[in-house]
Amino acid sequence: MGRKQTLVVVGNGMVGHSFMEKLVAAGGLEQYQVVVFGEESRPAYDRVHLTEFFNGRSAEDLSMVPEGFYQENGIDLVLNEAVLSIKRAINGDTGELTTNKERIIQYDKLVLATGSYPFVPPVPGHERDNCFVYRTIDDLEAIAKAAGNSKVGAVVGGGLLGLEAAKALKDLGLATHVVEFAPRLMAVQVDDGGGTMLRQKIEALGVQIHTGKNTRLITDGEDTVHQMQFADGEVLNTDIVLFSAGIRPRDELAKQAE
Repeated sequence: MGRKQTLVVVGNGMVGHSFMEKLVAAGGLEQYQVVVFGEESRPAYDRVHLTEFFNGRSAEDLSMVPEGFYQENGIDLVLNEAVLSIKRAINGDTGELTTNKERIIQYDKLVLATGSYPFVPPVPGHERDNCFVYRTIDDLEAIAKAAGNSKVGAVVGGGLLGLEAAKALKDLGLATHVVEFAPRLMAVQVDDGGGTMLRQKIEALGVQIHTGKNTRLITDGEDTVHQMQFADGEVLNTDIVLFSAGIRPRDELAKQAE
């Protein structure tokens, strides 16, 4: 047999891990030596059910990876390391990638499973302490820690994930607000009548809804960590700001590949 080709997978989220399971099942490891890079500190987990983390499910419960899967299959799983640049494999030559830890790896085949990242509106003050996104287990752990010293939380974004995030803040014991730029909740999915009914249901759970609000500034609050200042002159004082305003594709690596 000739040498095995090196296959590098960038991304160890739900899609990246699913690809690895299918590759193993198809016997692909007979042809490839596989290296998988993941930016997070833990292997792939079920991101769809993240909210259940606040209902007692642990990081281990959410894991998608059977114990020993990567080791037993001889797959090199590299965690806590991000790929920064790619030189493409052209005309049969090997390609090359570089990580944030100055690791350089040659590859024959490359799979990008980089997923998406949470969009944070460029509101002045969005980088303040106690401003979070709702994307990873590390995010949730940071939110839970901050909630221990907080009384009020506000979610920016009234889509499905924003409402899930609001439930999480409510479950953490915070007075919870949802701030939405559109005139109704879940504006893409429901019409005016559906939006009215949904708002009534959410407010019945004790969550305050603020629609048609354009956040212009996040600054020091009055007896809270933050004050959100809106374009219409109204303000909302809150200890935690949780951004859930949609996602964007992680396509920067593909775009810059030489």
